[in-house]
Amino acid sequence: MAHLALSNSELHEGVDFTGHPRLEELAARPESVAVLFPGEDAISVEQARERPPETLIVVDGTWPQARKIVTRNPVLAGLPRIGFVPRRPSNYRIRSEPADHCVSTIEAVVEILGILEGDTARFDTILRAFEYMVDTQLERQSTRTSPNRRRIYFGPWRPPLELRALAERFENLVLFYGEANAHPSGTDIPSELVHAVACRPATGERFEAVIAPELPLARSTPLHVELPEEVLLAGEPRTQALARFEAFLRPGDELAVWTTFALDLLWAGGVTRRPASNVRLATARALKGKAGGVEQAMELLKGPDLPLWAPGRAGRRIRALESVVRELVARGNATEPPRKLPRTGTGG
Repeated sequence: MAHLALSNSELHEGVDFTGHPRLEELAARPESVAVLFPGEDAISVEQARERPPETLIVVDGTWPQARKIVTRNPVLAGLPRIGFVPRRPSNYRIRSEPADHCVSTIEAVVEILGILEGDTARFDTILRAFEYMVDTQLERQSTRTSPNRRRIYFGPWRPPLELRALAERFENLVLFYGEANAHPSGTDIPSELVHAVACRPATGERFEAVIAPELPLARSTPLHVELPEEVLLAGEPRTQALARFEAFLRPGDELAVWTTFALDLLWAGGVTRRPASNVRLATARALKGKAGGVEQAMELLKGPDLPLWAPGRAGRRIRALESVVRELVARGNATEPPRKLPRTGTGG
């Protein structure tokens, strides 16, 4: 799975890599290569980030197998090692790991790449196939009627990764929605942010700015943003509005949006880039299907009914986004699986 997800990766199979041309080629430049494997002689991730390797070798197999491969192959044993402590226990609930700090190979790849790249959540989407595999196997086992061919380890139930990650970051989340002055395609007039709304659900803080367009106002803009033309034209200057938004944000905040178009509007306006996440992906994971629009998602998830505090379409959608996030966070903090509703209907 990791190899399929990372286009610049290589996969080499074997146990004895003596004389392996590719590994010997890499080992000839030990200053640019490292092996991901714990041990007393392993360097910390902080040291690795100071001089990140160009190539990272990850050994796959059971823990005893991986240890033998690393120690019994001189080409690997002579390379620097990197060890790390994962952000969370393994979600490989169909197997028992030796200790809490032990994770599966694909989880280790996601962790170390995020650390070395300086964005711990950047590669989390790689785990979607892995978690689907685990969930599917556990579901099949729970409905199995024939005897097991072998004993299967069942770990404690945990919410999906995307929901747990959202819950862990809740204190630092700032939800953002933006409306644009968008002209029809082919006019060569770029979109610009004209209505910005944001909230910090952990504290209840809110932000709103109606921004006067600097480009010609598209005829459809007042209609789709649901604000009168005179209100838009009387908005505050862009630099002033975005400076207020920058002041609203804290150093550790992470933006959460429904679509990345909202982020594109922010970055184009000159707001300093910072970590951001797409809530739509976590919503699709919770619904086990397509999420649709944010207002539709609020209805499907049956999130809390929150007050409307901003005008226009942006007001409705930031309200829906907060409702969705609160429901996802509640599910991410759950300690028991959701109760399945009984099927109802009139049999024929």
